[in-house]
Amino acid sequence: MSTETQMKRSGGPTIVGVIGWIGTLLVFASVGIRFLRPEWAQYQQYAAWAGLALVLVYIAGQWKDVADFYKGRSAKYGTLAIVSVLVFAGILGAVNYLASRQNKRWDFTANQVYSLSDQTIKVIQNLDAPVKMTVFDRELALDGYRDRLEVYSYHSSKVTTEYVDPEKNPLRAKAAEIQSLGTIVIEYKDRTERVTSSDEQAIANALIKVVTGATKKVYFTQGHGEKDTGSSDRGGYSAISSALGSDNYGVDKVVLAQAREVPADATVLVIAGPRTDLLPPEVDAIKKYVAKGGKVLAMVDPPEDPSKNLPVLDGFLREWGFNVGTNIVVDASGIGQLLGTDASVPVAASYPSHAITTNFQLMTAYPLARSVDAVEGGVNGHTPQPLVQTSAQSWAEADIAALAKGDGRVELNADKGDKAGPISLGAAVSAPATDAPAPEGKPEQAAGAAEPPKPESRLVVIGDSDFPSNGILGVQGNRDFFLNTVNWLAQQENLIAIRPREPEDRRLTLTADDQSRIFLLSVFILPGLVFAAGIYSWYGRR
Repeated sequence: MSTETQMKRSGGPTIVGVIGWIGTLLVFASVGIRFLRPEWAQYQQYAAWAGLALVLVYIAGQWKDVADFYKGRSAKYGTLAIVSVLVFAGILGAVNYLASRQNKRWDFTANQVYSLSDQTIKVIQNLDAPVKMTVFDRELALDGYRDRLEVYSYHSSKVTTEYVDPEKNPLRAKAAEIQSLGTIVIEYKDRTERVTSSDEQAIANALIKVVTGATKKVYFTQGHGEKDTGSSDRGGYSAISSALGSDNYGVDKVVLAQAREVPADATVLVIAGPRTDLLPPEVDAIKKYVAKGGKVLAMVDPPEDPSKNLPVLDGFLREWGFNVGTNIVVDASGIGQLLGTDASVPVAASYPSHAITTNFQLMTAYPLARSVDAVEGGVNGHTPQPLVQTSAQSWAEADIAALAKGDGRVELNADKGDKAGPISLGAAVSAPATDAPAPEGKPEQAAGAAEPPKPESRLVVIGDSDFPSNGILGVQGNRDFFLNTVNWLAQQENLIAIRPREPEDRRLTLTADDQSRIFLLSVFILPGLVFAAGIYSWYGRR
């Protein structure tokens, strides 16, 4: 009545009527900005409040028409309807407000591909300074990045994102040295990394590099038949070497007999499955390295012949409290059959409490492994802690020669030296460095910065060198277990976690016959049933 009455009385729209229309347009404009231009969020709030204020002014200017309306008999019903709408709108507003303050995400995909991995969450939650992610791409493509990058801000308030169209803002793109569209620039303190993919694996790798800073070196010993980090064969280490690069480690080789010492820039020294024993001078070089706070990962396979053991290497490990068994672990639980293996590949799902295995709940498999546990009572004050154990249905078979014959005998004989399970396949030990070099003048430490880790000697021994090889690295937890071990040795505990997941291929492949049936069902059968039900209902009402 109000607008028409005003036009009838004055021959045209009044000021109050114009204010009402402007307020209405502003309210609709704020809704449009919310869905069409989310980057204009600040203008959306201004438009919404201004529109609401103008609408209230309009209602106040029409108080006479409102009073006349409530004199009618329909006022009661109209008031009830208005109150119901207002209550419903209030409930929606309250829910919206709580949702904005208590943000919660759910990921119902089978492999949780839209959720961050434990490692990524751990990295961003342990940030001691802000991280800024800037996306450079065309404006129409920027919305595709928002859903993927907002999850980082959801887990940490120190992560902020910005979206820039390099075609509209070429100076920003030039200053950031952008070479191609779709580049994400990640900035942390005075360090910068660039990636050209928005998937979690690429961003997580860049985050680790920008947060950890300088690349750390992992050296693999050579000269005694150890695993080759450059080999792509089934028994090679090329895949795990690439995975180490993702955690910001550089991989190199060293022949200790030639170098005569462990390289000074070595963060971790890996002895991966030597077939012949190390020379005494090589072990002496390792001892000096460990005394200075060095870190060693030794993966020692069971001997093919009990008489061909590695006394020099075993003696060094025993000095640190490790008891490396002369046996082969047999797993009769049948779990290995699920992975396509037999009893010679023990599968572990039990991990005693240790920093390496915190929240680790994945299965790992170890082809032809030997037992590794602590010497009873320790040695020189060193008592290693077990890391991984097999099931109770396994045992350590002492008769290696009988197993090598392949006569199918798989049984526990305690009277012949076999040890009943669970069997420890790996252990770790740490101790303060006894010969750590003195720091050359204490540098000034930034306010709030974390204290650098104190020098520690750390050793991990695992009774198998095949578990991180190319052929079996795909077993659920093998990759993460190896990388977590290296990160603990390098005193990079913030990287110990489950890493980003690979998307699961869930495509549905249809034959031509399947497509024809779906076409008939959706175009003819289902609509036909609905049409027939309508005819039946109409005929029944006649």
